[in-house]
Amino acid sequence: MMSSEHLACGWLQQLLVVLLKLCLTFAGPLRPLNGTECTAKGPVSYILVFTGHWSPQAFPKQYPLFRPPAQWSKLIAVSHNRHFRLWEEGAPASAGVQNFAEIGVTVELMKAAKEARKGRTVGAMYRTAGIPNGIGHSSTELLMHPRSSLLSLMVKMIPSPDWFVGVDSLNLCEGSQWKQEVTVDLHPYDAGTDSGFTFSSPNFPTSPKENITKITSQMPNHPANSFYYPRLKELPPMASVKIMRQSRSHDRQTPMSNHILPNSISPQRFSATPLDCEVSLWSSWGLCLGPCSKGGVRHRTRYILLRPANAGVPCPELEEQSECIPHSCMKLQ
Repeated sequence: MMSSEHLACGWLQQLLVVLLKLCLTFAGPLRPLNGTECTAKGPVSYILVFTGHWSPQAFPKQYPLFRPPAQWSKLIAVSHNRHFRLWEEGAPASAGVQNFAEIGVTVELMKAAKEARKGRTVGAMYRTAGIPNGIGHSSTELLMHPRSSLLSLMVKMIPSPDWFVGVDSLNLCEGSQWKQEVTVDLHPYDAGTDSGFTFSSPNFPTSPKENITKITSQMPNHPANSFYYPRLKELPPMASVKIMRQSRSHDRQTPMSNHILPNSISPQRFSATPLDCEVSLWSSWGLCLGPCSKGGVRHRTRYILLRPANAGVPCPELEEQSECIPHSCMKLQ
């Protein structure tokens, strides 16, 4: 005959089995966290091509022509897993992001990435040469591993207060498969550390610092802003990134890496952005010229703040005249 202790032990085991089955039933199948876990069998090689579309046709307002002209900094890219963020919209900029967005210095960014690499949250770091014009290309080769299948990158706009374009945690792996090709249009972001409104604004630190925000055609909502185009629903892309998986063929050409691509590659074409004329307020009315009773006139003027471009609204009249009124007459002594 079984002892009461053995019966109690058997009952507890059955209870645990039932509870475990219930938990598995309600929990459902196990899924990768945030859908970012890559189960591909091995690493893969990509070519990343960055293309700048920053032209005076697409962005005519205050387009930088000299000291310095419109151009792009070196590109900084990091492969990583979900435990690392190079930058994030809606979050404050790190010291590394601030230094890069404001003055193009990469020391703090690279230092943070190297520290994260020790903890295996970062796979590798990459960079390309800068581009001396608003329109141009640069490229680098990427070696992506399943444990760090996310890609983040940043490129600073020069000149600008703290503006950049970039990609945050782009997953190049989908389940057990590496993606063949990915193209992403890039739009400007404000690092939230400098309050300048225009490309060539002097240094004006934001205090307290704000979060990283996307710049749009109406945000910041101020006519002085270099990206303020109230007629547009959204800004055209300032740049784009194309990431292409490389063939495993041994006879393929040596990939182009960390350099500016030849100008023979045609940039993507976007429609010209219309820029409306902007004028100042009217000046005060001048004194009356001529007889006060009849035939005398007075004048007022305004001047052009921003000339139109790309079929924008033309400038209105800059001078206006009106009949005199008695109290504005010049009396001869």
